[in-house]
Amino acid sequence: MVDSVRDDRGVPVAVLDERRRLLAIGYRMLGTLADAEDAVQETYVRWYRMTDAEREAIQNPQGWLTRVMSRVCLDALGSARARRERYVGPWLPEPVPADLFAGTATISSGPGPEDPLDRITLDDEVSTALLIVMESMTPAERVAFVLHDVFAVPFDEIAAIVGRSPAAVRQLATSARRRVREHGAHPRSTREHDDVALAFAAACAGGDLAGLMALLDPSVTLRSDGGGVVSAARRPVLGVSNVARFLLGLFRKSPSFMLEQHRTGDGIAFTALDGGEVRAVVNVNVHGGRVTDVWLQVNPQKLSAWLPSH
Repeated sequence: MVDSVRDDRGVPVAVLDERRRLLAIGYRMLGTLADAEDAVQETYVRWYRMTDAEREAIQNPQGWLTRVMSRVCLDALGSARARRERYVGPWLPEPVPADLFAGTATISSGPGPEDPLDRITLDDEVSTALLIVMESMTPAERVAFVLHDVFAVPFDEIAAIVGRSPAAVRQLATSARRRVREHGAHPRSTREHDDVALAFAAACAGGDLAGLMALLDPSVTLRSDGGGVVSAARRPVLGVSNVARFLLGLFRKSPSFMLEQHRTGDGIAFTALDGGEVRAVVNVNVHGGRVTDVWLQVNPQKLSAWLPSH
């Protein structure tokens, strides 16, 4: 039976209250707020498409909405690879502020002692590093990982969503955790990251080529996502010298750019402001005190979380 508390339109409050949580699930599964929003809308369409009697018969609206949302995302993930192949230039997930989904996660107690792999501690914050690793997961792995490790959905319920046995779903989550660990994308102390990120930003803004090069790992890779909407590097930029000169070139071409510090799931990141408007989000991945990845999100369609309304 659906919660009897309703708003002035007769819609159960328990259903409406799930919207933000569903958006958080969709963002983790799909990587952009727009795709997550589309999935949430489709989920609510399916809710309202039912008859009153069908809705009233649902004992757990939250569970129903989570299941349907996950199936919608699973379908979207199935076609995502083809969409990525048609994408102009590198595809990057949409960066968001650290507190955008605060309070939405229900952290799992993790796998039982029979699982030889240690639990990966996750929370409300979503890092670009983690989302990029999740792009390498199969759709079923990603759904199992997000639902179990972040939102504490039991394996038997996930099994019904992905069409696998609970034992198979447990293995999917284990495989997903292994990917995260192997790529060093699990949450860790951000102090080192923040120190390096601040020095990185100062070197970029100050035009300090030698200082910037000293902060970059020999394997550093820069990816810039313009989505074919704005100018961006169509291929990854590789190596210390190339990355450093590319970055300083950007600041020389746009001397009015100002870097503003923000907190993300990765740690400190920066919005690049031009005339008070957000033109880009600049984020880095740090290992061993050096920058291994630079992510430049310049696609306006993936900057919505940084607009004044947020």
